[in-house]
Amino acid sequence: MAQIYQGNWSCRDASTNRVGILTIYGSVYGWASRTAGDPNSGTGTLTPYQDGVGFNDGNLKANLGIQAARMVEDPVNGVAVQLETADTIVMLCTPR
Repeated sequence: MAQIYQGNWSCRDASTNRVGILTIYGSVYGWASRTAGDPNSGTGTLTPYQDGVGFNDGNLKANLGIQAARMVEDPVNGVAVQLETADTIVMLCTPR
């Protein structure tokens, strides 16, 4: 299951608004916000785990405190990635 996280993910926040695209390949990620000039857009490095990835650096970790992307089952798409801080789930991303 650890390899399933690779690819492009369309992410929504808690209000279900589309907020951006997360791209994960190997040990790197890219975040493209839907908001022009958003300082959270950019790239960073990852550590792969059995159930997802850990964010090592980059704007998502530095600015939003996102520490992990965990694979979860999604009733519509089969699989989804939930982006988490130390305290809460902040986004749900589905295959794009």
